Amino acid sequence: MTKHIDATFEAGKEFYQKFNDKGKIVMLNLLKFKATADYTNLEEIKPSNEISGEKAYQLYMDSTLPELEKAGSRIIYFGMSQNFLIGPDNEKWDAVVLVEHESVLKFIEFAQNPDYLKNAGHRTAALEDCRLLPSNEKN
Repeated sequence: MTKHIDATFEAGKEFYQKFNDKGKIVMLNLLKFKATADYTNLEEIKPSNEISGEKAYQLYMDSTLPELEKAGSRIIYFGMSQNFLIGPDNEKWDAVVLVEHESVLKFIEFAQNPDYLKNAGHRTAALEDCRLLPSNEKN
C-alpha cells in the first residue's frame, strides 16, 4: 500500500476546483502514527528526548489549534481508532479527526500561515501514513 503524508500539486488543484465557492468543508483525517517520531531534517523543532509518533502529533495539534481558530476553523471530533467494521482487514488507522473549515480559501489561508508552518514538521515526524478526504454538506 502506498503511503501518503502530503497532498500532491494535482490533488490540491482538484480540491480547489471542486470545493471553491461551495461554503464550509469538513476534512476527514485518518492517521497512522509512527512508533517513534522521525525528526530527520527537523532539528529546529526536535524534542530533546525521543517521543512516539502519537506524542509528536499531539505537539502538532497543540501548536495548530490556535492557528485553526484564527482561520475560523474548528475540530469537530478527534478520537482513537483501529480496525474497520466495514473495510479492508489490512488497513488500520490509529486516529480519526474531523476538521471544519469555513471555506477552501480559509483552509488555504490556514495551511500557508507561517505560524502554522513553523510547527507543521511535528505532523511529518508523527505520521507513518494518512488520508485527508474533503467533503461539503449535501443540500
